[in-house]
Amino acid sequence: MLKAARTILSGTPLIALPASATDGGLQTGITGTGTATFMFTLAAALLLTLIFRSSANHAARFLTARIGQWRIRTALAKRSPDVLHDFILPGAYGGLVKIDHAILTAGGILCIQTKHCNGIVFDGEDEAQWTNVDGVRRQRFLNPLIQNEGRTRALQKIVPDVPVENLVIFSGSVDFTTPPPKNVIHVRNLESYIAKFVFGPCKIKDWDAVWMSVKAAAMTDVDTRKDFAAQIGFS
Repeated sequence: MLKAARTILSGTPLIALPASATDGGLQTGITGTGTATFMFTLAAALLLTLIFRSSANHAARFLTARIGQWRIRTALAKRSPDVLHDFILPGAYGGLVKIDHAILTAGGILCIQTKHCNGIVFDGEDEAQWTNVDGVRRQRFLNPLIQNEGRTRALQKIVPDVPVENLVIFSGSVDFTTPPPKNVIHVRNLESYIAKFVFGPCKIKDWDAVWMSVKAAAMTDVDTRKDFAAQIGFS
């Protein structure tokens, strides 16, 4: 019987067992799937982080710009009851222009453009464009003095006998690489600037009539705003 048993065993093929994942450094399908899932999750987390950071930065810039506008409106209201905000006039040379703020003070009108920036501004009174660098963010924009000059002339055309001056106000944590022109100021200096500003000679006696003329010419209706937006889009 022993001899028979040996014969049976010697004729029966052995069943091969599957190798373990550690034998020969082979990777199972489960391990490969886990790695892919981990990499996908990591990439998604990084993408969401970038999106969140971009959205947060955008929201912060929007909020601080709104605060800057509020500071400007508050300062103007302290200096004069005769103030207009965000209105449209016929352009001095055709088309339409939008004026950020206009204020009637003793001796004349200030035509104001506002600009919100953080970081550093590289400026030049006669340069067509200025540059703002805020960390890694860099942008170029039209020289606001030149841009607002056309608006100032449009306002001057409404009241030709009244001195109208061009003023640019910056808000935000901004520094200039060179001293800015005298009519480019930060919002923190607005009240003192208006209080000390001296207009040229003027023979106007009825300032109420002057301001009524400006208010009558100012356009704020929806259709005019649509026309202005179409003009900007076309240009």
